[in-house]
Amino acid sequence: MDSWVGNMALTRIGLAGLAVMGQNLALNIAEKGFPISVYNRTTSKVDETVQRAKAEGNLPLYGYHDPASFVNSIQKPRVVIMLVKAGAPVDQTIATLAAHLEVGDCIIDGGNEWYENTERREKEMEARGLLYLGMGVSGGEEGARNGPSLMPGGSFEAYKYIEDILLKVAAQVPDSGPCVTYVGKGGSGNFVKMVHNGIEYGDMQLIAEAYDVLKSVGKLTNSELQQVFSEWNKGELLSFLIEITADIFGIKDEQGDGYLVDKVLDKTGMKGTGKWTVQQAAELSVAAPTIEASLDSRFLSGLKDERVEASKIFQGDYSTGLPVDKAQLIEDVRQALYASKICSYAQGMNIIKAKSAEKGWELNLGELARIWKGGCIIRAIFLDRIKKAYDRNSSLANLLVDPEFAQEIMDRQAAWRRVVCLAINNGVSTPGMSASLAYFDSYRRERLPANLVQAQRDYFGAHTYERVDMPGSFHTEWFKTARNNMN
Repeated sequence: MDSWVGNMALTRIGLAGLAVMGQNLALNIAEKGFPISVYNRTTSKVDETVQRAKAEGNLPLYGYHDPASFVNSIQKPRVVIMLVKAGAPVDQTIATLAAHLEVGDCIIDGGNEWYENTERREKEMEARGLLYLGMGVSGGEEGARNGPSLMPGGSFEAYKYIEDILLKVAAQVPDSGPCVTYVGKGGSGNFVKMVHNGIEYGDMQLIAEAYDVLKSVGKLTNSELQQVFSEWNKGELLSFLIEITADIFGIKDEQGDGYLVDKVLDKTGMKGTGKWTVQQAAELSVAAPTIEASLDSRFLSGLKDERVEASKIFQGDYSTGLPVDKAQLIEDVRQALYASKICSYAQGMNIIKAKSAEKGWELNLGELARIWKGGCIIRAIFLDRIKKAYDRNSSLANLLVDPEFAQEIMDRQAAWRRVVCLAINNGVSTPGMSASLAYFDSYRRERLPANLVQAQRDYFGAHTYERVDMPGSFHTEWFKTARNNMN
């Protein structure tokens, strides 16, 4: 680098926003050999990050306490990644940075932002001659430090500025490369990350239901559950979420007796991406019952006090009291979990596909499955199968009808039905597995009872109906006909 500020060479890139994710991503970039400038409004975080860079291998990371010197320390065209809370803080950070940026410079938002905000900002920046990217980052704190899955969308020119950095910083999967790709135009990167999080909600809910059935009906201990999930993580369910679930069952409580998982309050928090996914599914008229069930389950979990009172009103033993073959149950639940998971991913991919068609984004679903294979929270061996399904047929109507997945569901449906029936008969709720099964059973049927619903709509609202035996729209005076028939 031939430009100098004071007596120091300019850095390759800048990062603003040094909460843990920001710090870790900055250290990851520096560790890959790219000198980086960092800035944070609260300056103590800057000093903390600089200390970490020294401690973690004298990494080429340089801290700045004011935005002007931060921006001026970066080589042109300047690229600055922001990792701040979504919404107003992003607009404030952009205003702070843009005051010092020049035409041709680039801002990248790495937060979980609503995609339309990214599209608005991209237009605003374009008017000022600045480039803009909205980049989904998945993998949590550990992923940010050692290799996340990255989903950049927006200005392709901006992506090309930093492609060399992203290819090295992203998670590396031996057989399929770095977990990053240019997703598409506009807010597509943020949208894809949002749906990734919706799929994650579904995955976590399905795993929780598997746990509930094994514990409540199968009476497995935490030690047995740890063994089961560890074993599952060696086969088709091999994934980050199954791996951490096995870990959780093995952790004893340091504050008292027993296992920590049993002391955790049964009340799930959320940040909003799952809710956005369900709202988008509704906007696009895409059925996503598994993801919706996971969101509803979080809402119900939040009603802890009401549930405590309800449990007193609805007392009683809901179990059948029938003996359970533990080994059979474990195998059935494994198959039910896998089949349900296929449905959840099918729904997520359908949301992305519908949005891509609406916005003209031309998203490559197989490529998205590929970049989710490493680094991110939903990383799983199963994603390789999804990638291959889209490689076989890029215009696949639904993952369920891919020949391989179709066969896998057929092979597992008996076990799946046994698990859902067993849970229902024992008073254990499996909203995700049940919703997945209902989704499959609706999708695979040539004829549904929707004919009756449409007849009702025509009866009370003259909404008309189509017929199976002739073309056209029809309306019948149902009320008059029914009354005439009575006379």
